Amino acid sequence: MSKCVNKAILLGNVGKGPEIRSANGGTIVASFSLATAERQKDGQGNWQDKTEWHNLIAFNRTAEIVRDYVRKGSQLMIEGKIQTRTWDDRESGQKKYRTEILINDLTLLGGGRENGGSDPIRRSGSTRKADWYPAQQRREDRYSDEELNPGDIPF
Repeated sequence: MSKCVNKAILLGNVGKGPEIRSANGGTIVASFSLATAERQKDGQGNWQDKTEWHNLIAFNRTAEIVRDYVRKGSQLMIEGKIQTRTWDDRESGQKKYRTEILINDLTLLGGGRENGGSDPIRRSGSTRKADWYPAQQRREDRYSDEELNPGDIPF
């Protein structure tokens, strides 16, 4: 059998605040949507933005990071795998489908449009690691003459 790959890489903005719940056994689950956009020319030659919405699911430590740091408008880089769930609708009996990205790696890139477009400090995390570590960057490299206000730090 040939080798198969199921990997999604997305860079986009969170559509609305994440929904957090506990599954069986106390597993924390976060679900939210991410918008990606690309520019295309329409039939008249005008540029149009085409937005695609992706359903994302995070578990355990990554779900905790999503709960604590991800808000509507947050810019994220996601790596994960694509999964489609099926079930029968209780009311109509019809088969329903939902395609989701199960997050393996999450990087917080910056704030949303509501808070100026980006945060002054970037953070990243992964479900493959036991803890979430800040990006290593010296303050002197980022802020030459300006002072860092503790209120500007998003955590």
